[in-house]
Amino acid sequence: MNVEVTPLPGIGTRQDFVSRAGRRIGVITYRDGRFELIISREDDPDACTASIPLSPDEAGALAGLLGAPQLVAELSRENNGLTGVHTKQLPLVHGSPFDGRTLGDTQLRSRTAVSVVAVVRAGTVHPSPRPDFVLGGGDALITVGTNEGLAKAADLIDRG
Repeated sequence: MNVEVTPLPGIGTRQDFVSRAGRRIGVITYRDGRFELIISREDDPDACTASIPLSPDEAGALAGLLGAPQLVAELSRENNGLTGVHTKQLPLVHGSPFDGRTLGDTQLRSRTAVSVVAVVRAGTVHPSPRPDFVLGGGDALITVGTNEGLAKAADLIDRG
């Protein structure tokens, strides 16, 4: 996929790509930290049909919705055929008992035998997070373990 990056002097940057259907889909990142999702018209790739302003939290949530499932699917394909090994995305909601605390504080591995192989935050993947990695609401924890362990881990992340 070819992503074009266009500097917007005094404003920020535009990053977009052309979808299989021929529409431009992109994001304008403003210098003040705001984001705007843009989608072109079907009949004119240079004209917008939709422009949706997003806060940094909303942009991060959207990135997580789009990015984390792809990472889970890729890990699942790589582990296909390994009996008992499963991959799951665990969302960390705002206000979770571990929002603002470290991964080590969860004691996830010792309490559930589940490993966190990555954390997806605002569209950025943080592979192999260390125990001192500070979790935040909106993060997606990419985990590996047994089905039983993953169920326990989901409950632990939700309830503490």
